[in-house]
Amino acid sequence: QVQLVESGGGLVQPGGSLRLSCAASGSASSFNVMAWHRQAPGKQRELVASITSGGRTNYADSVKGRFTISRDNAMKSVYLQMNSLKPEDTAVYYCHAYVVGRHYWGQGTQVTVSS
Repeated sequence: QVQLVESGGGLVQPGGSLRLSCAASGSASSFNVMAWHRQAPGKQRELVASITSGGRTNYADSVKGRFTISRDNAMKSVYLQMNSLKPEDTAVYYCHAYVVGRHYWGQGTQVTVSS
């Protein structure tokens, strides 16, 4: 089994920064893709950013230029540096890891952007 544990969420003022971390434990030795998704109240879950094992990244248009995804393959971890945060970034952020045929999700961490 694989477990993903997120950390780093919290309350931040507009324009501020947060860094989310996700650490994987369990049987998988590596993941093809690791990603962050988010779900705001009353909205569907959406992809925020993803990164392959080779380092190729993909971002939602709404976060391009503000968020940066990175990963540490040896540590089976993925990170999301969030800068210039906006109230519309408020959501529960979920870590997601994919290895051939299997998807794993974390429990989520709340990010609230408010003055």
